Amino acid sequence: MTEQRPDIIRTVLVVLVTLALMLGSFWILRPFLGAMIWATTIVVATWPVLLAVQRFFRGRRWAAVAVLSLVLLGLLFVPFLLSASALVRNSDAIVARAQELSTLQIPPAPGWVARLPLVGAQVAGAWDGFVGMELQPLMAKAAPFASDAAKWLIGRIGNLGLALVQFLLTVFIAAILWSSGEQAVAVARRFARRLGGEKGERVLDLAGAAIRSVAMGVVVTALLQSVLCGLGLWIAGVPFPAVLTVVAFMLCIAQIGPLLLLVPAMVYVFSTGSTGWGVFLLVWTIVVGPLDNFLRPILIKKGVDMPLIMVFAGVIGGLMTFGLIGIFVGPVVLAVTHALAESWATSDLSES
Repeated sequence: MTEQRPDIIRTVLVVLVTLALMLGSFWILRPFLGAMIWATTIVVATWPVLLAVQRFFRGRRWAAVAVLSLVLLGLLFVPFLLSASALVRNSDAIVARAQELSTLQIPPAPGWVARLPLVGAQVAGAWDGFVGMELQPLMAKAAPFASDAAKWLIGRIGNLGLALVQFLLTVFIAAILWSSGEQAVAVARRFARRLGGEKGERVLDLAGAAIRSVAMGVVVTALLQSVLCGLGLWIAGVPFPAVLTVVAFMLCIAQIGPLLLLVPAMVYVFSTGSTGWGVFLLVWTIVVGPLDNFLRPILIKKGVDMPLIMVFAGVIGGLMTFGLIGIFVGPVVLAVTHALAESWATSDLSES
């Protein structure tokens, strides 16, 4: 009997064709990958909410999907409409404030500035060099820098239309996944079981729990941080605190943080001569600004069984590596890796 030898050329061709099909599929779907990742993350995080809304509508899935889709659309358009409405209603006050800013004079440096360690004397000296000057000459000196900032802003506004299209595509994909989530989960479970058996399914469940925990940590942290930001602005007497609170919430959701609002507001309060309220807002900024770096990992840790330092590294490292979506990708990857390493170490010990 002759021994059958494997057809190496056929095997190589099968592998090459499979890789070509995978790369071709990735290339075709590449423009939609961002929206698909966001939609999957949103659906996994809000699946318990979908089931609760579906029970409220007596099992009507289409009604629950419609409600959540409208809510998702409202997260973009409602803050925009509220901000635009507030700007229109207060347009006269805004113009008056802008005219006042051009004639405001810089007050002397507070005494506590000179008492700051290391840099107090230098900061106070530089501040006193501008005492009595109006903001208009300073704005003229800052004109070259303002031109560069305007070009940067125009470039970002140019990408706004593309971001809006991606957001609408995300809502559309999320609606599809909400309506047929059970089938998608069944396919994912079959694939996970094919790869790793029961351990593969457990890893899939862990990934879902990590996504929900990250979403909860991001939303709760952004809500608390924006409310504290608006409260501080209201106490310090900064105009339009309600509008600024909505803007702060959007900045916190985008992981930019409220410092982009608090620092200019602090400068504004100091420029009006309210040194006491300026010091209050400075302390408030120091407390509220970095709050998300500590609160968010703690909230995420409550739903993911891995060390807090790994959660913190996953959030910060993912954000720095992948951008906004990285705050979800980072903890999920580390959680899955931690679970696989722990499972391997445990099974190795039990076998020995």
